[in-house]
Amino acid sequence: MKTVVVITGASQGIGAAIARAFARAVPGVVLALVARNARKLGAVAKACGRLGAKAEVFPCDVTDAAAVAQLAVSVRRRLGPVDVLVNNAGKFVSAPFTTMTVAQFDEVLAANLRSTFLVSRAFVPAMVRRGRGDVFNMGSIAGLDAYRGGTGYSAAKFGVRGLSKVMRAELRDKGVRVCCVEPGATSSPSWAGSGVDPRRMMPADDVAQAFVGVYQLSRRTVVEEIVLRPQRGDV
Repeated sequence: MKTVVVITGASQGIGAAIARAFARAVPGVVLALVARNARKLGAVAKACGRLGAKAEVFPCDVTDAAAVAQLAVSVRRRLGPVDVLVNNAGKFVSAPFTTMTVAQFDEVLAANLRSTFLVSRAFVPAMVRRGRGDVFNMGSIAGLDAYRGGTGYSAAKFGVRGLSKVMRAELRDKGVRVCCVEPGATSSPSWAGSGVDPRRMMPADDVAQAFVGVYQLSRRTVVEEIVLRPQRGDV
């Protein structure tokens, strides 16, 4: 049976790992890989193909409402109905509250929160009509506890968590499961140049496996939130 999975932010890091995890674990999976960088998406698609999955590339700026609307049309035309949506796209910018610019704040909120709203609004109504679907929203431990320098990122991830709760409340009787995944430090390009030892962080493949594990539960069960942290605690 074909299973269509849309993954935003799929060109690298956790998004690419999620694509590979679904490619390995779900027979008949068809992946719609979404990000702005078509070249990197192509490399991820090839890796998923070697794992036996069909993967297609959909370059898109998921903060742009018109582009997201066209994305939804293109995915449906090329792949058919969507079964799983992974809202993984995001951006991290660290700046204190007193120095973060309005432009930086807007950019971080758009990449993390606005994109989750836009892409969900583009794909979830069709899931409701079919009476079945899974939505994963990428939160963060920064959406659970505030930290210094996290002005935009924490605000965005607290928003993702709140939006996920609303979606869960409104969609639970529609056959659509909603899960907010909240990882701590994960070895990925967003930590490049940080000076943190990758061995101190979680592997992206571990975080990705959590998505697949939650998806594979029976339809009688939903994981509303899942928090993942490095074994030795937050970095």
